[in-house]
Amino acid sequence: MAKIIECVPNFSEGKNKEIIESIIDEVRKVEGIKLLDYSSDTDHNRTVVTFIGSPDRVKEAAFNLTKRASELIDMTTHKGGHPRMGATDVIPFIPIADVDMDECIEIARQVGKRIGDELNIPVYLYESAATRPERVNLADVRKGQYEGFFEKIKEEDWKPDFGPSEMNVKSGATAVGARVPLVAYNVNLGTSDINIADKIAKTVRHIGGGLRFVKAMGVKLEERNIVQVSMNLTNYEKTAVYRAHEMVKMEAKRYGVPVVGSEVIGLVPMKALIECAEYYLQIENFSMDQVLEKRIME
Repeated sequence: MAKIIECVPNFSEGKNKEIIESIIDEVRKVEGIKLLDYSSDTDHNRTVVTFIGSPDRVKEAAFNLTKRASELIDMTTHKGGHPRMGATDVIPFIPIADVDMDECIEIARQVGKRIGDELNIPVYLYESAATRPERVNLADVRKGQYEGFFEKIKEEDWKPDFGPSEMNVKSGATAVGARVPLVAYNVNLGTSDINIADKIAKTVRHIGGGLRFVKAMGVKLEERNIVQVSMNLTNYEKTAVYRAHEMVKMEAKRYGVPVVGSEVIGLVPMKALIECAEYYLQIENFSMDQVLEKRIME
């Protein structure tokens, strides 16, 4: 079986289609890479890209995307609802086939070092690739965001793993890591009050005493004049999508606010959605082997 790694870089541009396409073209140009998906959000002002390939090809595509983003995105003028600290904000490597986490960790280190050396961008390793316990959680790494990093980077505890020990004014800093697949899932609320979304997010996320594998924040969707609870489910097999949805729905009732929709950002494992169908339809004794497409692929 061929080695396959997934890479899901996030870069800080969700509005300018010309810039977005130019950055993603750097992935398209790499032979042997399969671009699976990309989605942009104007309120978050962020684009999430998903591609797969062999380790060497994935490394090349990830670096080329970062280089192009550093040329086209100016963080001094960037505004958006999603936390961010750099033009290419985060680059996770995910084992898919015939690759283990240790290999993804090594790839994260190689790409991180190249970004630091060649692009003069501070790089922090996170999740399974983290070199220090306080850098495992991406939210801890990114705390302070771009604006706060000019002082944060001067602290001894926040010296970058690679690159200069001072902020790159134009491109900011980048987090590079290795992790298991996650589900980016957002629940939209029938209110424009961001305080309600923030309160629900604090209750739902693990750090606030909520669900173990959930990170959450409130976001205002300006174009629709509503708010959402934006979540990352870092282990959907241990914290199911339906469980996160139901907890947001339950907490929203406290404020007399309805759930008006939800969205998945990027790709989602089939099993995560099948579990939702099994739960809401109350299907008994269901097996993944009953999914037609799964049997066809086999």
